[in-house]
Amino acid sequence: MYLWGMADFVALQTFYKILNQDLTSASAEIGHFNIFRIEDMQLPDYKPVTYSRRNFFKMSLVKGHSKIHYADQCIEVLESVLVFTNPMIPYHWERISEKQSGFVCIFTEDFFNRFGNIRDYPVFQAVGAAVIPLSADDVPLFQSLFTRMFDELHGEYAFKYDLLRSQVMEVVHAAQKMRPAVGSPVAGSNAAERITALFAELLERQFPIELSNQVIQLNTPSAFARQLNIHVNHLNKALKETTARTTSQLIKERVLQEAKVLLKSTNWTVNEIAWGLGFQEPNHFSSFFKSQMKTTPNQFRQSDID
Repeated sequence: MYLWGMADFVALQTFYKILNQDLTSASAEIGHFNIFRIEDMQLPDYKPVTYSRRNFFKMSLVKGHSKIHYADQCIEVLESVLVFTNPMIPYHWERISEKQSGFVCIFTEDFFNRFGNIRDYPVFQAVGAAVIPLSADDVPLFQSLFTRMFDELHGEYAFKYDLLRSQVMEVVHAAQKMRPAVGSPVAGSNAAERITALFAELLERQFPIELSNQVIQLNTPSAFARQLNIHVNHLNKALKETTARTTSQLIKERVLQEAKVLLKSTNWTVNEIAWGLGFQEPNHFSSFFKSQMKTTPNQFRQSDID
């Protein structure tokens, strides 16, 4: 038994290094797409990887006894399951049975740039829609869909990546028609600590902001609660218990920290910084900054205050 669990950030290059494969050989397409057989990932020279966050999306069809620890929930799977993960949600996969089979499909957001926003689909948004146990009657459909993607990727059709985008969406829509799994929240005295750790990871993962067109996706308590599939009051209670601060206070503190760094270390306009930090109106950012620092963003930039 081993875990695919919470550890360092895994980029595509690292993922391929673990598989002893060349990243550049997989696709010359804008963005990135690939699909693997789980049986091939269990060869003697394959080293299991532990990670919780990555810079790519993932769809998995897995047959075998396992436990999926997804955000603050744990779902036990006895037979077959579909799992959809995005770069924002931490999770790990605990394999119980020795024998596992199926497919792992990975792709970057850029791969869908001309095909719509892949993040908008429910299976990539929340725990409640992302883990879908399959009955024996369900398996053949998804086995066929993943097999078609695997065969298409290794074929010679000139427009295969356009077709692969359609096939990914076919899997997404077929999955969304089904009833997702209902997980059991992590219980015991560590539940609040677990939620706090997940919140902190989601918050910190959005920083630092390195490009002027980079925008944080989560900047309100309700947005974090939706991502973790818990009620906002439950999130606030857990954070208050473990940190003595509210969700809003913790978000404001981190946003303010980043704002100060960007004002001092970049030549971006206040409007660009405001947008990157999730403020749709620059004057809202200026009001927020002044309420926290007792000075305007421009005055802070020109001062010796750190």
